[in-house]
Amino acid sequence: MAEKILSQATGKNVSSGEFIIANVDLVFAHDGTALLAIDVMREELKREKIFDKDKVVFVIDHAAPSPAVGMSIVHKTMRAFAKKHGIRIYDVGNGICHQILPENGHIKPGMLVVGADSHTVTHGAFGAFATGVGSTDAAIAMITGKIWLRVPETLKIVVEGEKKPWIMGKDIILHIIGSLGSDGANYMAVEFHGKVIKELSIDSRMTLTNMVVEMGAKAGLIPVDEKTIEWLKPRIKGELKKVVPDNNAEYHETIHYDISDLEPQVAVPPNVDNVKSISEVEGLEINQVFIGSCTNGRFEDFYIAAKILKGRKIAPNVRCIAIPASKRVYGEILKSGIANILLQAGCVIGPPTCGPCVGAHMGILGPGEVAVSTSNRNFPGRMGDKSSKVYLVSPATAAASAVKGKLSDPRDFF
Repeated sequence: MAEKILSQATGKNVSSGEFIIANVDLVFAHDGTALLAIDVMREELKREKIFDKDKVVFVIDHAAPSPAVGMSIVHKTMRAFAKKHGIRIYDVGNGICHQILPENGHIKPGMLVVGADSHTVTHGAFGAFATGVGSTDAAIAMITGKIWLRVPETLKIVVEGEKKPWIMGKDIILHIIGSLGSDGANYMAVEFHGKVIKELSIDSRMTLTNMVVEMGAKAGLIPVDEKTIEWLKPRIKGELKKVVPDNNAEYHETIHYDISDLEPQVAVPPNVDNVKSISEVEGLEINQVFIGSCTNGRFEDFYIAAKILKGRKIAPNVRCIAIPASKRVYGEILKSGIANILLQAGCVIGPPTCGPCVGAHMGILGPGEVAVSTSNRNFPGRMGDKSSKVYLVSPATAAASAVKGKLSDPRDFF
């Protein structure tokens, strides 16, 4: 799939290992990276011209609403730049870039997407080659409409077996990262296949591709099927291609996983690949639970959490913060009654933002505090003080832990 998409973007057939200059279909940056890109244009490149205003997007999401004057200046600069060049900007309250771009029809199969954020890989759930770049590369792509890449080798991951109701996409990808390691797919395109992948919702598929970068991957890709097309149809104008690999496609390696007996998984600090089964670590006292982020801030995630939280209360020693990934998701949990279940249980519901995931605001950890989080990284200082600890889990495990006040097995609630 990666070679097909990059061949189209380059205008010739390409193979893994080749260095190419490719035409991009979308470039985006957010309030953690856009200012750097603007500075590169103005100070280093001495050129401030957008190649195609319809193919560049800004999103204010990492610290939104602004928690400090410095961030307000960043937001103000982004708004002025977007207005000057006529590019689309999603301002405070719209949500996280990786959620709102596909929701609003910016992503479709076969696209080459570059974003000034490492979790741009999320968009591979829709059959796009999407990869994160630095702000300098993003600036050059905004000016020229081009990016240089080495065509990655492809690692094929086949997930089979019977998925239990308490196992979520997060458990599957944590299990894979734990087995391969944080450098197990360095600069590879990871392609997901198998019975379990076909059965997963789009919400869960986005969780898988979101976290491939945590094992070093350049991109994560899921073949486009009817489920993908049905999700995109109301959001996209024009034809939607079913981007899939050829039947005789050759892979760098193929790895099979059977998740029939998989336990809920936990990434134990200080590394995302330090993954253990819940039975190995349950019982740890915690201070905060965070349900949200570009990894697990979608409707399905709050639906599963609400099933556990309904009629129950958050433990008195715990604060539980729930943040939808977009305004649309927020509306869905309001309309469905899920938001009320979360509130009645004692959760704090925040506006759509990255917030605590990146240690920006709305839930920063103090010294020695322990968090259970549905986000994607747990290195020291990620969500606050460097002595705090972050355990990465699924929304089911997060909700179970919030109720019991300690790291807990969600199977107790199913």
